[in-house]
Amino acid sequence: MTLFYFLVALFLLLVAYAGIEETMRLVSYADLQVKYAYVKVRMYYMRKRLEKQLGKPPKDWRDFNV
Repeated sequence: MTLFYFLVALFLLLVAYAGIEETMRLVSYADLQVKYAYVKVRMYYMRKRLEKQLGKPPKDWRDFNV
């Protein structure tokens, strides 16, 4: 419950500091970043599955910047 009050207070402070429009832009940006991270994770597993289906040797993806 404390986290909820903290988030509401943070949101109200952002609105008071930057205004409602800029706060909504910030929330929208955060939402897009979370969705993009989810897509990147799904792409990683799709790539692994496709390599397995095609019979290619596994590649070391740790040094590959997606």
